[in-house]
Amino acid sequence: MDPGFEADFRQFVVERSAALFRTAYLLTGDRHAAEDLVQSALAKTAARWRGLRDRGAIEGYVRRAMYHEQVSRWRRRSRVTEVSTEWLPDQAGGEHADVVDLRLVMRAALARLTPRQRTMLVLRYFEDLSETEIARLLGVRVGSVRSQIYRSLERLKQAAPELSAVREFG
Repeated sequence: MDPGFEADFRQFVVERSAALFRTAYLLTGDRHAAEDLVQSALAKTAARWRGLRDRGAIEGYVRRAMYHEQVSRWRRRSRVTEVSTEWLPDQAGGEHADVVDLRLVMRAALARLTPRQRTMLVLRYFEDLSETEIARLLGVRVGSVRSQIYRSLERLKQAAPELSAVREFG
């Protein structure tokens, strides 16, 4: 990579890596796996940097590389592994404590989902993609996306029944 492109790539990484990491963390549920996912996607992007012109297209390319890499990872997995989570703290009262408790419950519940289920929910509700966009992005049918999202939400409700009290969720 020539110096001009390298400086531009470095600037992109500095500006967008935090947002990319947040998405990767939601996809993987694990900090180290998220770091690996971002690094892998950025390595693919660096190799194609010269051909990518538009800043919006660059971020889209990186995100798409992350999604595809994550899908490849869960397809390669031959068995489901359990993720240990910490115990929730005692209720402390106050609005801030309620928000923190909700986040901890949601995090633990998401950790109990399969990587594919977590991916579907992240793409639909965090990235706000339509079912059609998700299907195109992951190379599956729209019906598969719908059924996976439905099953994922049902499993999330079973994993954390206390979330059904939250208006946006239940």
